[in-house]
Amino acid sequence: MKSSHKTILISLLLVIGFGLLFSAVLITLKGKKIALHLNEKIGMVFVEGPIMDSKPIVDEITDLRKDDQIKAILIRVESPGGGVGPSQEIYQEIQRTKASKPVVVSMGSLAASGGYYISAAATKIVANPGTITGSIGVIVEFLRFQRLMEKIGLELDVVKMGEFKDMGSPHRPLTDNEKDMLLKVLEDIHGQFVKDVAKGRGIEEEKVKQIADGRIFSGKEAKELGLVDELGNLQDAIEITKELAGIKGEPQIVMPKKKKRLLDLFFEDMTQKIITTLYKLKQEASALNSYGNFMPLFILPPLKTY
Repeated sequence: MKSSHKTILISLLLVIGFGLLFSAVLITLKGKKIALHLNEKIGMVFVEGPIMDSKPIVDEITDLRKDDQIKAILIRVESPGGGVGPSQEIYQEIQRTKASKPVVVSMGSLAASGGYYISAAATKIVANPGTITGSIGVIVEFLRFQRLMEKIGLELDVVKMGEFKDMGSPHRPLTDNEKDMLLKVLEDIHGQFVKDVAKGRGIEEEKVKQIADGRIFSGKEAKELGLVDELGNLQDAIEITKELAGIKGEPQIVMPKKKKRLLDLFFEDMTQKIITTLYKLKQEASALNSYGNFMPLFILPPLKTY
């Protein structure tokens, strides 16, 4: 027998063998539910605590968007707010991502101000009935040590070029011109906040302006106002994400690997401890601020969306 004939014969036998094996597997699994999990994955991102650095979150969302096996993204938000710039960067990345795959936000106990800002960009927002959200507003805060410095005999000399260069210095109060300038900046940023919420939620800007005075809402109230789509917990959010992605069966939840050095983890832990301490101090001194119980205090950067 020629070698070519032998090759053909061996190939046929292999095909027949694989066919018989495949048939045996089908017969064995007959009557049982077969779940194929290929490409049935949901990417999950956690936004926890003050939003001060957007890069880690933006990187995670970007990685999940570029992964063809990820059919949708679920973002769990547990945040009182944060910096204006970081909140806007995350908002923009969610807007970019939902053009190619669904993005669902699941709100925890608190998703206010900057936490709501980033949520507004999502395809769907799911909140608990008792979630604290809203707080569509902008605030700038400065600490003053003027009286303390006078008591302990400390003085500060300032040499500057430019009227506003030492604005917010702790040794003196703001001037009228400084207050007017800050109000103009805050008005501009507040307008951006309102515009982005209206765009993300598909609501008229005028309607958003009516409730964009910094007030907070429960998840139930937010749903009635159109700021939230559905009421439910994290598992409900997963089910909604699954439906939007057209996933059959149980989805596989995928979380991007966090790339952190030991030094980064050390400083992150120290920063979190400082934030927690400031938060407690803010709560104790919150008698002058009706929202103090929800809003941690930060010194830098001065502009915050909460």
